[in-house]
Amino acid sequence: MKNLHNALMLKQLYQLKQLGYRYTDMQISQQIHSNLELPSTLDALRKQSADCHLCPLSKTRHSVVFGEGDENADILFVGEAPGAAEDGVGKPFVGKSGELLTKMIENVLRIPRSQVYITNIVKCRPPNNRVPSATEAHTCLAYLRKQIESINPKIIVTLGATAYHYLSGDESKITQIRGTLQQWGAYRVVPTFHPSYLLRNPSAKADAFADMKLIKSLYEK
Repeated sequence: MKNLHNALMLKQLYQLKQLGYRYTDMQISQQIHSNLELPSTLDALRKQSADCHLCPLSKTRHSVVFGEGDENADILFVGEAPGAAEDGVGKPFVGKSGELLTKMIENVLRIPRSQVYITNIVKCRPPNNRVPSATEAHTCLAYLRKQIESINPKIIVTLGATAYHYLSGDESKITQIRGTLQQWGAYRVVPTFHPSYLLRNPSAKADAFADMKLIKSLYEK
């Protein structure tokens, strides 16, 4: 909530500056804080995020890719950001990396993709599929944390270094941390490779398969 609060406050300060104000006081912070409570349901949160303009990604997006899946899922997958295909249809992981992720879920975990929940660190596509900036990621984290709180999964699977870094705050290399069981607050986290990395580096699929087997064993317990 603090990141969202800071982003909202900064946005309003810029608006006041454009109107000609040179100084203000802390009342503005109090006024913003009173309106900062995010919705408690995923549907209401989705609607609020669809109208989000807190970071520059809102200027270039076609769709807000909020997430999809079972809202009571035991397993939550968190990727980096939407790509071009996802931006076009408003759903996460629908391109080639999405096809691979679906196969990993259904062939290794042996559950339908519809029984997990899938989202990203940021909900809007960065131009040219670049890595989200720290400002963009931290601004959007409030939405992700509320999603996690609402879904309350047993296991969070982070896909790639960016997702793991911004969720956990740990800057370990994905090659060192993948396939290990981590703890983030009350949640168990398993980092693994992003499917797009696996498409570029097929030799890493064996490691990803092992990671999914770990997730399967944790899920079945």
